This record gives sequence, C-alpha cells and structure tokens, in this order.
Amino acid sequence: MFEFDQYLGFLAFLIIFSMGFWLMLFLTLYVVPYWIGGALIERLKEIRAEKKAKREAA
Repeated sequence: MFEFDQYLGFLAFLIIFSMGFWLMLFLTLYVVPYWIGGALIERLKEIRAEKKAKREAA
C-alpha cells in the first residue's frame, strides 16, 4: 500500500495532470478557433477596406 507521502504525491500528480488536460481541451476547442476566426474576420475587413479605397480613388 501507499505511504502517506506517496499518497500525497500521487494526488498532486493527478490534480496537475487533470488541470493540464482540461486546459488543453479548453484551448483546442474554444480559444484557438475563436482566435483564428477573429483573425480571418479582421483580414476580410481589411481586404474590403482596401478594395473600397481603390474604387474611391479611381
């Protein structure tokens, strides 16, 4: 069986591993797609603004 210090070490490992797992899941499912989507929307706005500026200049 585990001694008390081994038990605490095992619990610390499980807690840290679990926090890392849920953080990676959150980042890959929500943060990264939101970041990429926002960058694409901003780039499309810049392209439209450039086209509009060229039309108005011509």
